[in-house]
Amino acid sequence: MDTPQVSVNPLKNSRFFKLLSYRVCMVLSYQIMAVVVGWHIYEITLDPLALGLVGLAELIPYFSLALFAGYAVDHYSRRLFGVLSAVVLSINALMLAAVSSGYLSGNQSAWIYLSIAFVGLARAFIAPTYSSVFAAILPREQYAKAAGVGTTVFQIGLVLGPALGGMLVGWTSITVAYEVATFFAIMAAVILLTLRVSTTPAAEESPIFSSIAQGVKFVFNNQVILGAQALDMFAVLFGGAIAMLPVFIHDIYHYGAEGLGILRAAPSVGAIATGLILARFPIYQHAGRWLITAVASFGICMIVFATITQFWIAALLLMLSGIFDGMSVVLRTTIMQLMTPDAMRGRVASINGLFIGSSNELGAFESGLAARIMGLVPSVIFGGMMTLSVVMMTARLAPKLVKLDLKKLH
Repeated sequence: MDTPQVSVNPLKNSRFFKLLSYRVCMVLSYQIMAVVVGWHIYEITLDPLALGLVGLAELIPYFSLALFAGYAVDHYSRRLFGVLSAVVLSINALMLAAVSSGYLSGNQSAWIYLSIAFVGLARAFIAPTYSSVFAAILPREQYAKAAGVGTTVFQIGLVLGPALGGMLVGWTSITVAYEVATFFAIMAAVILLTLRVSTTPAAEESPIFSSIAQGVKFVFNNQVILGAQALDMFAVLFGGAIAMLPVFIHDIYHYGAEGLGILRAAPSVGAIATGLILARFPIYQHAGRWLITAVASFGICMIVFATITQFWIAALLLMLSGIFDGMSVVLRTTIMQLMTPDAMRGRVASINGLFIGSSNELGAFESGLAARIMGLVPSVIFGGMMTLSVVMMTARLAPKLVKLDLKKLH
């Protein structure tokens, strides 16, 4: 790791602190809902495929709106759509609370899937908002350190959210957990409203579809950005086992909701450690090789995890997978921020979201379907093997990414 001298700590920037606060509140709200919905739907159906359908219910609206969300953030407001997404998230958490408490009659599963679909619409605006505001309030030389800090804060939310969701379900009720998620979403909206930033970003005037096409063309003509995004997309699509954790808890480890919260949080514990280190010592030299190695190591962790029947050893392996995933996230975020023109940040972030964000939900569906066809453990092993195959293909097809040195991008 080679660290150029940067004179100012990004955490001394009060606006960056507010942006991080917005992000962590959104993550807490979303992750509490995610872990509770998983528990809720499996409790109702006892079907692993139902867990995968939760991901699909979120993916379809997210995928449909993401590119338009990036366009809106680039052309109209860096902040407004982030506020609206927090409001929508709070409304859907309240809707889920109404379902769990019996205020909404009828098919509970159908209400849950409908609510999650609206969560997908809200999520489409979060990444473009964060990326655009990030670049507007920070000098370029702080991007690498700020990416490490941002990843750490994000992962703290990923730790606290599932753990808090699991504890709330175990100690209170599903309804209370959804109500707490509502509170965090409302807090996120208030925080972003108080953040001073240029509300109308400078972007070229062009028709909406032409503008979106420009963003797509930029990404697909850039071997480094495309390679980094595709690498992470397929690794998450095939390699993640998070959606199947309720099944592991019920059928293999025989823990309650608290155990699910621990396992959901474990990868983020490792990612926090990585983020803290990379915030202090950013990776510049041989960044592409570090990225390739991190994703391959993630796949290996998933293969070993699938063979473990002891709860705490499984949690340790998930934490180790989070260390490697955290390194991948920081490097990909830094690459994207350094290589993206200011006028395209919303659109590029939305395309990145299609690669990365949609792969989480599509990966959940793939995991549920594979578990139904192959069985739980073989499906996770298969996913890890596919991740290793993707790494080898990316190294072959994207040599510029492998040779990337971030010092040359400053």
